[in-house]
Amino acid sequence: MVIDKIKKVTKQENSSEKNVKASDMLIGKWVKCDNCKEIIYKEDLHKNLSVCPNCGKHFRLSARRRISEIIDEGTFVETNIGIRDNDPLNFEGYHKKLEQLREKTKIEEAVKTGIGKINGMDTVIAVMDGNFMMGSMGSVVGEKITRSIELAVEKELPIIIFCVSGGARMQEGIVSLMQMAKTSSALNKLNEKGLLYISVLTDPTTGGVTASFASLGDIILAEPNALIGFAGPRVIEQTMNQKLPAGFQRSEFLLEHGFIDKIVERKDMKETLYKILKMHQRSENSNE
Repeated sequence: MVIDKIKKVTKQENSSEKNVKASDMLIGKWVKCDNCKEIIYKEDLHKNLSVCPNCGKHFRLSARRRISEIIDEGTFVETNIGIRDNDPLNFEGYHKKLEQLREKTKIEEAVKTGIGKINGMDTVIAVMDGNFMMGSMGSVVGEKITRSIELAVEKELPIIIFCVSGGARMQEGIVSLMQMAKTSSALNKLNEKGLLYISVLTDPTTGGVTASFASLGDIILAEPNALIGFAGPRVIEQTMNQKLPAGFQRSEFLLEHGFIDKIVERKDMKETLYKILKMHQRSENSNE
């Protein structure tokens, strides 16, 4: 029925004025799934946790909405507020682009961090946001994640990191690459304390994020059909000089080959995380 309505609108586009009205209607109220090509009413998609009701494609979520779906209402306390980049390379136009993104997305950087509860269980959480420079990792992202890990160590709490990233942030050059070692070192301290780290990979998780903290979880979860990898398939094929199997960078392939532990649909994510936290809950009298 939705398709018939859209076709009807298309037939009525006999003037430039009507063309504009039809375009505004489609942009404002509908979205096309790039997987099954079906037209979905935006409100229905939102109510379905931004998962296509036809094919199950998981659309990307903002950090703010992800936190609201995972953390118990009223328990989230944001941390690491006000940390800003220092533009180490004086990259032309970089500061201006960051300010524009802050105004557009209403977040400070490509990751939001804090402490909250999942079904009453305390946890530190960091959620990357692909709406901010495709979740690229620069000095601020690395610093906020590192501080969150250190907070988990200090308070002896588990940490959950939701990853979505296009990789290292090129505008910060080698400084962005240094965040790989920095976050990995912090996770080693967490591991020495025997604390739990759950990494959740969402679409896409690539580049330096995959090559560092995203792959170091004690338990690694992923959403269905998420793109996960380091380099793009064309680069890998040219390097290896051989044809790669279809879907080799998707979460289903990686689960089959032991890279991740479980694929979890969005509707089940909070309950799955709660069960893992409950299973690994530390005794109050534990000295380990």
